[in-house]
Amino acid sequence: MMKKARKTGPEAQTMTTMLGSSVQFRIDYEQTKQLPIGKAVHSDVLSVGGHNWRIECYPRGSHKAHKGKYLSIFLKHMSRNRRVKAIFEAFLMDKDDQPCTTATTRSCVHEFPIDGDSDADDDDDVDWGWSQFVDRTMLENDYVTQGHITFVCGIMVIDDSPIPVPPPDIGIHFGRLLDHTDGMDVSFTIDGQTFHAHRAVLAARSPVFRAELFGPMAEATMTSITLQEIAPATFKVMLRFIYTDTLPGEDELGDSSAEILQDLLAAADRYALDRLKLMCAQKLLDMVSTDTVATTLACAETYNCPELKSKCIDFLAVQENFQEAVFTDGYALLVLKFPSITAELRKRVRT
Repeated sequence: MMKKARKTGPEAQTMTTMLGSSVQFRIDYEQTKQLPIGKAVHSDVLSVGGHNWRIECYPRGSHKAHKGKYLSIFLKHMSRNRRVKAIFEAFLMDKDDQPCTTATTRSCVHEFPIDGDSDADDDDDVDWGWSQFVDRTMLENDYVTQGHITFVCGIMVIDDSPIPVPPPDIGIHFGRLLDHTDGMDVSFTIDGQTFHAHRAVLAARSPVFRAELFGPMAEATMTSITLQEIAPATFKVMLRFIYTDTLPGEDELGDSSAEILQDLLAAADRYALDRLKLMCAQKLLDMVSTDTVATTLACAETYNCPELKSKCIDFLAVQENFQEAVFTDGYALLVLKFPSITAELRKRVRT
């Protein structure tokens, strides 16, 4: 059981050796056997994780109530200007100079306070470890070698009060950029609706827009471009994604969310917006049913989305799903337009 340490006392002969990230702490046990209960010997001061530490050992125990039956060991935080959480692990070396990783291995996690903490008014609060680390009879029988005992201790500082960093907010700022006309230098007209944007932003996000707006095409010199084969609602959502890297929620898409997502997947394919394409694919997959799987599969096949296509075929390969989907109008159109889908489905069912 973990206990706080009591006061330290006079020192005896010890040796502290750093072993990579661990510490070897060797004590002249014969010299300390007669120390009073509650008196400690300690290691050198150690620097780990930007903090100073000391290992304190009570050869006859730290609490008089235990009547000297146990050896106690604690880790003391010597740097009191910063709060810190650390892992402390300790085990003894046996008489064959091998680590004992069973009976005498202990590990704990503790948060050490700083000076002035209301709950840290005495030194007990900066020490943490075990008052009953090992029975002294077992210690003397199994671990005392040439009058000495050797501990190997590990100290690992964790979550040392890092500076909090807020999540990325570039999408918020670019969204505001889209909501204002400052610096906008191109517009798109679709079915009488006009959308304003920034050439540089569109080109940075889409290689198709980059070729159109900064290449040899006629659009490179035009300030207003008319688009065909895309709905205003679809273009609006795509434009918002280009600036913010996000999609609106299903409540914003309305009852026709599946149709809008299919149109948006088509637009993402047209403008080489690969992340948007996969985001739409995932949302369509989340909504797939026996009524919609055929139209979703047709969309995936038409606009080159193999990930969505494979998932839809998996869905249809389930006999119960196929038996219902085969009677939908969507499935009839799918087979008529993409006869190869039937052969692919048969192959998937066989495997």
